[in-house]
Amino acid sequence: MFASPSWRRGLPGGIVKFQVLGPVEIETEDGTQVSPRALKLRSLLAYLCAHHGEAVSSGRLIEALWSGAPPQTASTALHVYVSKLRKHLQSLDLDAAALITTQPPGYKLRLIGCDLDVYEFDRLLGTAREFRRNGDREKASKTFEQAISLWRGQALEDLRSIPAFESLGRRLDERRSFAHEQRFELELELGNHKALVGEIYALLDDRSTWENLYAYLMVALYRSGRTAEALATYSRVRRNLVEDHGIEPAPRLQRLQHAILTHAPSLDDCGADQLVGVNAA
Repeated sequence: MFASPSWRRGLPGGIVKFQVLGPVEIETEDGTQVSPRALKLRSLLAYLCAHHGEAVSSGRLIEALWSGAPPQTASTALHVYVSKLRKHLQSLDLDAAALITTQPPGYKLRLIGCDLDVYEFDRLLGTAREFRRNGDREKASKTFEQAISLWRGQALEDLRSIPAFESLGRRLDERRSFAHEQRFELELELGNHKALVGEIYALLDDRSTWENLYAYLMVALYRSGRTAEALATYSRVRRNLVEDHGIEPAPRLQRLQHAILTHAPSLDDCGADQLVGVNAA
């Protein structure tokens, strides 16, 4: 189902929603999944969605769809796939020819009569950063949270076995990580450290070496009066880094551990961005 009325703001129609922040899907307004079954069609749609508003060259599409080993007939095959994708979209009462236009040197996806989750995600990120620049931390945090809620798993989750989509998916995932970090900083600044602890623990299950995440957890635990757990958190990330990668934690994390050991006043007085060493938005 659609996340909120703001989903359609600035977009004409809102008939279907394209989704790439998770498995690639097309969803109708009543929640019905109408994604093309063929892998090449889903891959083509996903690549155009991830580069919406940009004319993507046929060469780039061929490289992505055939992983650098295209058949001699790739150009013709790509044209056929575009035609099939347009027919699929036309069956959803979309103006497929206007939605996917032929534009040298290739094709361009335009948001006409449809919604796109990554478009909405980027719009919300921009709004959240503007709130933060204006000093409205509460609205900024809530808007970052709204942006994060659009995700349904790893970006392009069902295409990650394809090299081009693994790389593209990782880049999209980094944008979600940025949103998480910005929100954690804001929540700590708002004094909501106790509520953050469980949320951060849940994220660490899949991100055992995300150092900034451990840093936010250490600060949240310390400010919640759980100093021993904060120090144990440092030991955990150090063990993960040494065992998995043969490296020590970053200097900023080591400084944070020392600050906790010495009960440095800065742990209570400084903003989280200063403690963790991440620049504010």
